[in-house]
Amino acid sequence: MAPQSSRRLIQSPHRLSIAFIASSSLILQRVPDLADALDGSRCPPALRGRTVAVLGYGNQGRAQSLNMRDSGVDRVIVGSLRDAGWDRAAEDGFPVYPIGEAAERGDVILMLIPDEAQPSVFNSQVRDKLDEGDVLVFAHGYNIHFGFVSPPEFVDVVLVAPRMIGWGLRELYLKGVGAPAYVAVHQDYSGKALDTALALARAIGASKTVMSSFAEETEIDLYMEQALWAVITRLMLLSFEVLVEEGYPPEVVALELYGSGEASEVMKAMAEIGFYKQMSLHSQTSQYGTLSRGPLLIGDEFKEKLKGVLEEIRTGRFAREWALEQMLGYPVFKKLKDRALKHPINKAEEEMRKSLTPGGEP
Repeated sequence: MAPQSSRRLIQSPHRLSIAFIASSSLILQRVPDLADALDGSRCPPALRGRTVAVLGYGNQGRAQSLNMRDSGVDRVIVGSLRDAGWDRAAEDGFPVYPIGEAAERGDVILMLIPDEAQPSVFNSQVRDKLDEGDVLVFAHGYNIHFGFVSPPEFVDVVLVAPRMIGWGLRELYLKGVGAPAYVAVHQDYSGKALDTALALARAIGASKTVMSSFAEETEIDLYMEQALWAVITRLMLLSFEVLVEEGYPPEVVALELYGSGEASEVMKAMAEIGFYKQMSLHSQTSQYGTLSRGPLLIGDEFKEKLKGVLEEIRTGRFAREWALEQMLGYPVFKKLKDRALKHPINKAEEEMRKSLTPGGEP
């Protein structure tokens, strides 16, 4: 167990990656008021005169590019394959270049292409285009943390990871609200890497930043996907099967489980009001049922399985498994997706949408 101190040192077991987190709570660093960013004439000082190259124009790439431009960033360019992303970026008014050329033109390079494509793209099209003092920016720490991408020593390497999907990041920015983001420094060649990361966070619309590390962001993110959301998904499927087997209409069950959107509103209330405090919005019958039956279904012994998932992530076992899966052409992944898409819940949700649409059309 780590010794008690005013700060906690987080070190990656794979690479040196350090962040300081207050022992009592996360360090929340408030980014200057988004009104300044929305002004469009106040480019964050650390980005003035620099070319920001966004590699990849998917959901995050588009949202972050638009937000940076609206925040007054002097020059934003896009690097893309000649695909729908290229056309969309051009339609949005950005200069678009092949990925390698964009990386060469950029001083600050955002790696927003899919994680599984990053190593090959970085090694073949980006690495040799980097100049001394450039800043390499990641939205997820996966490839740096597990060593699949190894930047040269003469560049800054930072993490700016918004905790929001792309369209949500853009929508919140336009509302002047913003979303939180993790910020970390993996490599500080210039001595000003953190300044650049915080400036980028502000420019993309992050209203608050949480100082983290590549290791911490990666491990927690993977854990949420492989433990929390995996369990939630599994419980929903099992609940669907039980209720349908007991004679309840499949489309009604799908509506109650997730189709109505009530579950997402509960999660939103947890974020805004509190994990347990939001329960006051529900009936006492609901509260009692949830509080009394939860421990009966999933006891404390289940924590050992959750710890097992975390251990596979921390040791790199999952990363090695996923890398091998990619090398083999995704055989297991394809089978899992095929099985998922054949589950009766897919047909049930189609019927659910028909029943909710005038005229019976989905």
